[in-house]
Amino acid sequence: MKRKFFENIDLLNLEETLLKKIKTIFTMAILVSIISSPLVAETIVLKFHSFPPMPANSNAKFVKPWGDKIEKESGGMLKVEIYPAMQLGGKPPQLVDQVRDGVVDLIWTVAGYTPGRFPRLEVFDLPFMAASSLATSQAAQRYAETVGAEDLKDYKILTVHVHAPGKIHTKDKLIKSIADLKGLKMRGPTRVISKMLEGLGATPVGMPVPQVAPSLSKGVIDGMVVPWEIMPSFKLQELTKSHTEISGDRGLYTTPFLFLMNKAKYESLSDDLKKVIDANSGMALAKLAGELWDGFEGPARKLAVDAGGEFHELSGSALAEMKTAGDKLIKEWIADANSKGMDGEMLVRTARDLIAKYEN
Repeated sequence: MKRKFFENIDLLNLEETLLKKIKTIFTMAILVSIISSPLVAETIVLKFHSFPPMPANSNAKFVKPWGDKIEKESGGMLKVEIYPAMQLGGKPPQLVDQVRDGVVDLIWTVAGYTPGRFPRLEVFDLPFMAASSLATSQAAQRYAETVGAEDLKDYKILTVHVHAPGKIHTKDKLIKSIADLKGLKMRGPTRVISKMLEGLGATPVGMPVPQVAPSLSKGVIDGMVVPWEIMPSFKLQELTKSHTEISGDRGLYTTPFLFLMNKAKYESLSDDLKKVIDANSGMALAKLAGELWDGFEGPARKLAVDAGGEFHELSGSALAEMKTAGDKLIKEWIADANSKGMDGEMLVRTARDLIAKYEN
């Protein structure tokens, strides 16, 4: 009896051990099935590349919060890795090719850094077109979706926006009239703006903004046109002391920024993830950018004041003379656009009408 009793215990122990092993194997099989299942997708990392340093507003206060937002709304399925200051190689004019060709997934850049690539968008570079960044950014986005769409057909447009109207900054000569610009070597960001500077009597020197500080230090240029917003990122308020602003409801100039995504990358996303991208693109994002860039101006200007800068607001006959020179450039741009098969007058009229629409 005793022997049988112990044999029964051994059998029970054996059964219990076998059951535990079966449960373990079954659990592991389920885990393997779940892990290998296509229903559990890996996080999709989107590589973002741009030319400003990380502390710059475009990266720290625009792209990074945007990336955080799409990561949250996608449940962690989308994640943006930011590579500022051209960390992935190349020069700023190459960014549009990098995103088109899939070298990177996202970029933020200046449209005019690649002359001739976005001819219809150049209209926003023209003198005395720009109102606030808020109004002009919304106008630029709607324009890019309609009459300017051909320029961006190879990209997924996240948004097109502009900075607040640019100002004139020099190392030591305060600009109070067109005559004061004569002979000065002035940096222009784009082809059209360089032509504007030439029409105002300056000697234009085209270059992306990262080259401005060393060029000022070495005497390659005497000054530049930029909005207040970008100056702190490159400490330009420490390298220039004379600043000229424009009175009235239209600024000297602005220029379009492009926030773009590789088209194939976007198309490869699931419908749910496309919806996340789409919900954080377009007009709503242009409006947000406009509000941000208008807001960046005041604090950046204060740094120039604190640095002991001198200021002048251009108005009256001096401003009228500058606008006359600007009108001449607009006529030349229209003729050039027409020669390339575009309707230059229609493009200028559309841009102006859209800016006026979003001002109200």
